[in-house]
Amino acid sequence: MKIKILKQTFLKNIQHVQNIISSKNSLPILSNILIEAEKNKIVLTSTDLDIGISSVLETEIEEEGAITVPAKRFNDIIKELPDEDISISTMKNNSMVIKCSKCFFKIIGLPKEEFPKLPEFKDEPNIIIKQSVLKNMIGMTHFSMSHDDTRYVLTGSLFLFKDKKLTIVTTDGKRLSLVKKDIEKDGLNKVIIVPSKTIYELNRILGDEGDVKIIFSENQVKFDLKNITIISRLIEGDFPNYEQVVPKEPQEKIMIQRSQFLDGIKRAALLTTQDSQSVKFEILKNKIVVSKSSPNIGEVREEMDTVYKGQEITVGFNPNYIMDVLKVIPRDEIALEVFGPDKPAVIRIEDWLLYLALPMQLV
Repeated sequence: MKIKILKQTFLKNIQHVQNIISSKNSLPILSNILIEAEKNKIVLTSTDLDIGISSVLETEIEEEGAITVPAKRFNDIIKELPDEDISISTMKNNSMVIKCSKCFFKIIGLPKEEFPKLPEFKDEPNIIIKQSVLKNMIGMTHFSMSHDDTRYVLTGSLFLFKDKKLTIVTTDGKRLSLVKKDIEKDGLNKVIIVPSKTIYELNRILGDEGDVKIIFSENQVKFDLKNITIISRLIEGDFPNYEQVVPKEPQEKIMIQRSQFLDGIKRAALLTTQDSQSVKFEILKNKIVVSKSSPNIGEVREEMDTVYKGQEITVGFNPNYIMDVLKVIPRDEIALEVFGPDKPAVIRIEDWLLYLALPMQLV
């Protein structure tokens, strides 16, 4: 293999694929990036056996070939080189020579044959949607995924394709996020659970322009972004029936300015502790009082104007659950639904956006 490429272009593509690689891999080959030079392009690939990412870039190829090299070390070397053209060539003993300006590196790799092959997708069901739409949907839901491996099915995002709509749902058992968007393709009825690691990579890589083609197989999914491809195993299991826990809309809702509400909760959260995480919400006629009192720390109290004429309610919530939602809602004014001290709070926008958070005991 012999190639010549501009540093910044190459570095960007290396970083696309090396992010999923863990230093704790039991197989040395999984710590490597596969580099393939063919025709007028370079293909970079990484995998941890659960998720694989490939990135393609066009460049001048003097000689075709392939090799795998340690991902972190290779990334660090390219990152520290001068901002000039880089020449890369391989030797017969699985070594790579990197030259840039007056710099010279030689690193030892492993042969391509040891690298796991990514699954192939041929005539499988698929759908095409805009990258910006999927990125927006993931950004509005990913924070509600569980981090508890004992409830593995909740550590991913539910993708429901039905009736020309895509619904994404996440929950950790204490809160729930749901967003629904129209898609063009009809007749596709598909339910999958995408692992959190794949969701975070999609959130990082998806752009504001272009399309993403989603291709389904029995237990895997492929996200094709033209020059970047992500292939992931799916989580097997039954996602909870989220519709059962969503209360019906009440007649009385609490109308409040989103940014004002967010700032007030942020200030109250400053006095929470590991042992006392709840913040008190006192819902009164045309106002909410957000407060927190912690022994040996202090107290905070702030009033915020609302439009509300319902019953007075005092309830506690984890402030992070409310703040995560308020940061991503695309409205200046929100309608907050609170049903009682032992019932969830709900924020919803028409039929396409819903957030739910369970209350906490006030301590």
